[in-house]
Amino acid sequence: MRSAERALAPDLARGLMLLLIVLSNTAYHLWRSEYGPSGWQPVTGGWLDHAVQFGMITVLDLRVYPLFAFLFGYGMVQLYQRQRAAGTSERAAVGILRRRSLLLVLIGLAHATLFMAGDIVGYYGVLSFALGWFFLRRSDRALNRWIVIAAVQLLVISAEPVVSALLQGDLGSLGEVSGTPGYEAYASEESDWLTAAGTRLSTGLFVTFAAAPLSLVGGAYLIFLLGFWAARRRILEEPSRHLPLLRRTAVLGITIGWLGALPSALAHVGALDVPAHVQSESGVLMIVRELTGMAAGLGYVAAIALFVAWWNRRAAGRNRASGPNRAVTAVAAVGKRSLSCYLAHSVLFAPLLAAWGLGLGARLTSSTMVLFATGVWLVTVAAAYAFERRGWRGPVEVVLRKAMYR
Repeated sequence: MRSAERALAPDLARGLMLLLIVLSNTAYHLWRSEYGPSGWQPVTGGWLDHAVQFGMITVLDLRVYPLFAFLFGYGMVQLYQRQRAAGTSERAAVGILRRRSLLLVLIGLAHATLFMAGDIVGYYGVLSFALGWFFLRRSDRALNRWIVIAAVQLLVISAEPVVSALLQGDLGSLGEVSGTPGYEAYASEESDWLTAAGTRLSTGLFVTFAAAPLSLVGGAYLIFLLGFWAARRRILEEPSRHLPLLRRTAVLGITIGWLGALPSALAHVGALDVPAHVQSESGVLMIVRELTGMAAGLGYVAAIALFVAWWNRRAAGRNRASGPNRAVTAVAAVGKRSLSCYLAHSVLFAPLLAAWGLGLGARLTSSTMVLFATGVWLVTVAAAYAFERRGWRGPVEVVLRKAMYR
């Protein structure tokens, strides 16, 4: 698509999403820090670090990836519908998406091995292959039915261990006392790059070929199907036509998401006395955080769409002789090149922060790491804006599209 043909909301959402993702990944690089019962966020640092950790748990952790999943599903339907509108046969359009899924798996595994074990591109490649094959050509009625099934599946499987523990009067049966720090799976503390690459590959293989299929069993594919549903109704392309839905989703989603994470955040900073096993990576608080995180992700999408609707009205109601706002254009430019920018984050992060590189992760804290991560995102914003002004696509997008369309 030419740049002028693209809708602002999906690209702006992807651009902002990458800032949230790079911020949520910061804890995995603080390999000299002491971690809490969940293994997710450090517990060391001063009051400013604890404030950052509180904000991360409430706003970002387990809340950004549902946003990514929704946009990924939305983009799949956009691509399929564009191909069909251009006269491509149904079978050929699905074939393009399948090639894309397989290419994403390869890119994801390479990314995990070289730089970041927690890669999600390969994970989404596996899911998009399965979900595209099974759901992409289904009717609206069938898709709605499966959305309900996935929601029930997710609630039952997530709630079952909590209900069993409550009936037995033993919440301690959930989780271990201490979760494994995430940086160990990332091999951030490993000084030898080859050894670290082996660990990262093992983690990447698990995330791609074990966690992705398990998410189909567990109902986590619900958020993808909601992206399918929204794309068929062009909610992000035409946000002004869906304002009541977007307002309700933004308010309810963000409220539920933040309230669901609040007990974990309070427990993490010591403001709430909660046993360690309840906070652990498989404890009650983590289960609640994960379930409510989907609501937050949808709320974030809706909030961005509302902003775009307001922005479009503002632009239409006044003479903007100076052209579009540079900040909005730059962030949307990141969204147009989201895969390139996502991979660029790791290229900038890993060699500077890991022990096999410069090892700066040992010297940073939660608060200084947030500044570092924001700076990395701003570097990609500047690069994407420069590409946008010259009419260049992202380099990884160019390679991916050539392979997709042969």
